[in-house]
Amino acid sequence: MDPDDDARVAALFVAGEQAALRVMYDRYGPLVFRIALAIVGSVPDAEDVTQDTFVSAWRGRSTFDPEAGSLPAWLVGIVRRRSVDQLRDIGRQRRAWTSVAQHFAAMDSSASVDNVVERTLVSDELARLPETQRRVLELAFYDGLTHTQIAAATGMPVGTVKSHVRRGLIRLRRRWEQDSAFA
Repeated sequence: MDPDDDARVAALFVAGEQAALRVMYDRYGPLVFRIALAIVGSVPDAEDVTQDTFVSAWRGRSTFDPEAGSLPAWLVGIVRRRSVDQLRDIGRQRRAWTSVAQHFAAMDSSASVDNVVERTLVSDELARLPETQRRVLELAFYDGLTHTQIAAATGMPVGTVKSHVRRGLIRLRRRWEQDSAFA
């Protein structure tokens, strides 16, 4: 590779030229992927890390300093950080699954049946809600997202998310109370 060409690509990249990002990906994507794969150990996770690396590079392109190092060296630093982040996420997911599995293993069969019935009733009631309220409640309770995270995921203002949660819960509680009155 021509060092002058690398410098030109780096300058265009820092200036926000999307074509430079494409050149970088074509040129350094295989390197980034190999490093990610060596660290995280699975192809799907390495693919995610590779994508995250180039997204992070694009977003932080103004921090690249050609005087401090080369573009590939800068990308290697990013891929290492993203790989470590991915390993931490994998560890958290494993701990969460282990915790859930232990919880369900500890439950006796009658409590388990009650839990299944309760989840089925909640799912049926959620299905009756308007699409937007249902989606917000699912993100909050099934995915465990905060109001701010839901707002980011849906593009809604945080206040609107809070209103949907509140109204949805009120509606679910009313339905639950009505159903309980007939039981």
